[in-house]
Amino acid sequence: MMRSASRVIAVIVAVLPAAAAAQALAPYTISGDGIAQSLTGQPGDATRGRALVLARSSTCILCHSGPFPEARFQGDLAPSLAGAGSRSTPAQLRLRLVDAPSIKPGTIMPSYYRVDGLTRVGSAWRDKPILTAVQIEDIVAYLATLRE
Repeated sequence: MMRSASRVIAVIVAVLPAAAAAQALAPYTISGDGIAQSLTGQPGDATRGRALVLARSSTCILCHSGPFPEARFQGDLAPSLAGAGSRSTPAQLRLRLVDAPSIKPGTIMPSYYRVDGLTRVGSAWRDKPILTAVQIEDIVAYLATLRE
């Protein structure tokens, strides 16, 4: 299982958009089990967030399934996103996207916004986040709407 999980992470890093590379990281504070403040200071856009979740380039549905009847070949390596907004607060969702391993060490979900302390990162992605702060906030806004 670990061998295929490593391949999933390699694929995730290889296919994500380079737009995240151009943006400097916004500061954030982890408080308890979440990041309470928006990374952008603004709420995200749920419509853009849904598009990101479904885009193969963001990789969400490579590992997760969810209430996306139009999406073929949804993942089964991670929990379904259905009901994510009922199970987690926006602060918890934000931390999971920013740095899932801080919550669950050993998870195959990568840190989509953290760049420090990562050791197995391709040279093209070193010191660059996978997603931008705006993309993180858009995905948080969308996931928060999934109430089952």
